[in-house]
Amino acid sequence: MQVHNVELTISAVRPEQYPDKYYPEIALSGRSNVGKSSLINVLINRRKYARTSSQPGKTQTLNFYNIEEQLYFVDVPGYGYAKVSQKEREKWGRMLETYFAQRKELRGVISLVDARHEPSELDKQMIEFLHYYDLPILVVGTKIDKIPRSKRNKAESIIRKTLQLNKNDGLVLFSALDKTGKDSIWNWIEEKANIRDGRK
Repeated sequence: MQVHNVELTISAVRPEQYPDKYYPEIALSGRSNVGKSSLINVLINRRKYARTSSQPGKTQTLNFYNIEEQLYFVDVPGYGYAKVSQKEREKWGRMLETYFAQRKELRGVISLVDARHEPSELDKQMIEFLHYYDLPILVVGTKIDKIPRSKRNKAESIIRKTLQLNKNDGLVLFSALDKTGKDSIWNWIEEKANIRDGRK
């Protein structure tokens, strides 16, 4: 998709705050500092639209980005940041579970992992959670520009095996630096959101 118009519609914490335009939604999840904001910026052809922060745990709401009046990207709070209190983590957990379990407009989830390392226990829990709700999943392995090309197949294999991905789950290796994987990610989004050639 060629993206020209993007708007942060709302930062929501409760269902009554969700947008009422009912466009298809694609959620993006991942550990704090995994590169979620960088991925969003690459997908929408902006440099700093989605804020990249040096302070992990900064996103505390569901941020709905209206893309071309056709779909929403929903940036969800990053997980696994130690300085966030247990009470806060539980509150985020309830907010995410409500959204993932109840939101009819949700068409799929892009779950980011750092391709340089074996996925963590929290990464595995997120995939198990998404499998439980039978949501379409695209795992995106980030920061692959830091992995030699000769080792990328191995990195992909480790991600797939550790997360116990099934045949319906997608996996794309991505670099915000050289845009590797961008087109494949957009193809998945367009398929799940039922968007073709800029039309729903």
